[in-house]
Amino acid sequence: MPITHALRLKPGQDLKLSIDSFVKENNIGAGWIATCVGSLTEYNVRFANQEKGYSDKGHFEIVSLVGTLSVNGSHIHLSISDSTGKTIGGHLLDGCKVYTTAEIVIGESKELVFERKQDGSTPWKELEIKKTKN
Repeated sequence: MPITHALRLKPGQDLKLSIDSFVKENNIGAGWIATCVGSLTEYNVRFANQEKGYSDKGHFEIVSLVGTLSVNGSHIHLSISDSTGKTIGGHLLDGCKVYTTAEIVIGESKELVFERKQDGSTPWKELEIKKTKN
């Protein structure tokens, strides 16, 4: 049966670093982001097939935050919109600063463990799913 965690980030906290810290503090081996609402004053994301991140400052609504979480490595994507509704998204990087809040709900399975390994199918470390030994 899944476990549910919830956390609220406050103004100025780094979205990715805070999630990584929460995952480590709670020893989450196989988790996922169920939902997130909030806002940012700075963002830093890496777009598809790009080596470097893109960042900007302003006021942005978090319209989506999804990903797999693990003490063995996480993979998170962020979508944000500006004051006109223009939306962009990409791979979440350090440097996304919370504006008013980020309310995050995380699910966790104790029956699985997520790992990141290079399997030869891509140049990156990809998700490897294992069952726990109960």
